[in-house]
Amino acid sequence: MANAEQRTDGDVPAGVVDLLGVLACGELSAFGRLAEDARLAPTLHLTGELSRMAARELEHHDLLVERLRELGQDPEVVMNRFVPGFEAFHQRTRPATWLEGLVKAYVGDGIALDFYGEAARFVDDRTREVIERARADDGKTDLIVDTVRGAVAVDPRVGGRLALWARRLVGEALSQGQRVAAEHDSLVELLVGGGRDGVDLGGLGAMFTRLTDAHTERLSRLGLSS
Repeated sequence: MANAEQRTDGDVPAGVVDLLGVLACGELSAFGRLAEDARLAPTLHLTGELSRMAARELEHHDLLVERLRELGQDPEVVMNRFVPGFEAFHQRTRPATWLEGLVKAYVGDGIALDFYGEAARFVDDRTREVIERARADDGKTDLIVDTVRGAVAVDPRVGGRLALWARRLVGEALSQGQRVAAEHDSLVELLVGGGRDGVDLGGLGAMFTRLTDAHTERLSRLGLSS
């Protein structure tokens, strides 16, 4: 299961580099998704608001990339390790409607924010600062919540379809996250306790359980049942 590409220079843990790489890749992916949602939005107001959300994702991406450079890493090389995983996830979760696209953005961003919080416990102070800045929500998801809840209020049948969609999304996201983690020993070791001897798969499973619980709470705010 060891990944021969996971090398760093000096005293930088390989897990920290991989973590920054997967987060930076995720932010870039989120930017592209929200930019597309903005292009398809039914009103100019929504186009503007979603465009601003996309811009914030790009700002977060830049923070993570800059930290990789501070650590002497080539961000392109590091991020490319994770591109296939993101592409596979998006191929399996193509939204059929604009509202499904919004729910995908909300669910994906939410899982990412939770993941950032889990990971930030096990990194150095400077990297933790960068991750916390990158995970700042700043109320950006309020627009999605209000839009989806409004659509469900108009047609309750929409809520049932979107709840099923959200359940599928979280299952795919967590499965993909587990696959990516399993392919990077140093990332697993970081996430389950900052480099203890051996890989505690039980600890990793507990982390994904916490992510699932947070997702259920988030769906309640969205007005959907899990």
